[in-house]
Amino acid sequence: MIRAYAAHEPGGKLEPFEYDPGSLGDEDVEIQVEYCGICHSDLSMLNNEWGMTRYPFVPGHEVVGTINAVGERVKHLQVGQRVGLGWYSRSCMTCEWCLSGNQNLCPQAEGTIVGRYGGFAEKVRAHQGWVLPLPEKLNPLTAGPLFCGGITVFNPIVQFDVKPTDRVGVIGIGGLGHMALGFLAAWGCEITAFSTSPDKEIEAKNLGANHFVNSRDPQALKALANSLDLILSTVNADLDWDTYISLLRPKGRLHFVGVIPNPLSVQLFPLIGGQKSVSGSPLGSPVTLAQMLNFAGRHHVEPVVEFYPIEQVNEAMERLKANKARYRIVLTFKNS
Repeated sequence: MIRAYAAHEPGGKLEPFEYDPGSLGDEDVEIQVEYCGICHSDLSMLNNEWGMTRYPFVPGHEVVGTINAVGERVKHLQVGQRVGLGWYSRSCMTCEWCLSGNQNLCPQAEGTIVGRYGGFAEKVRAHQGWVLPLPEKLNPLTAGPLFCGGITVFNPIVQFDVKPTDRVGVIGIGGLGHMALGFLAAWGCEITAFSTSPDKEIEAKNLGANHFVNSRDPQALKALANSLDLILSTVNADLDWDTYISLLRPKGRLHFVGVIPNPLSVQLFPLIGGQKSVSGSPLGSPVTLAQMLNFAGRHHVEPVVEFYPIEQVNEAMERLKANKARYRIVLTFKNS
């Protein structure tokens, strides 16, 4: 039996829960959880905001731990090895997307907390293809958020061939945005942070931003017209997107990794005239995940986290819900 924390109804309290995982699959890995980050997606799934949550629901998809057991066909991972697991726990490995190295786009990809039990538990299982060894230079205490929030903002850097000479804007300095600042600074980009909270200016610059703009100041926004190569939106709010598109240089891109509540509405003429793009992306493939982990370890890119013991998981979830976390929350387990 595996001991976990589960909710039995939408928005319900997480309570001790046990389940029998059955026999371990030939290509699967069982991880003894040491640390597990809390992501806003855990909260969305807890509340069934996306209409796909099954109860009892065990959240947790930013897992760091050591391998407890491996299936018979697992050859590249060993018991005792420290690894991580993110949003995806399995993909078919045979479709055109998996075979081309884009497993995160697999139509059959399985979410770690979608229709199965996640990492708010003493153990969690996943297919070997989505279990990533942690580089030695990476701090295991804070690595968990990299497996969801980190890869979400790192993936566009790779997919769109962002260059060190590019000027990049980041909208929102929160759980995602603060990691974007760290990665882009290490990448060598000139970064402008956009936030509705002027008190975050010093923090944003300490995290890697070169410039800070109060996004409620129309004149400050206007002054940046035609200056940015990429704008990365990490917020879950509706903004004046035409204004941000006007800040892009020709061939610039407004890219979404935060899910806004309403359909996107923009004027097409500026897009066509400037050959600009609007796009979005999910997380990343295992190859991109490994690249991100190595890059983070080499350049000391580390999420800013708060720690809670697993026994205080409900308090931690409430802090996230109240938008008080600076900037990510990681649960710790007694075996860690």
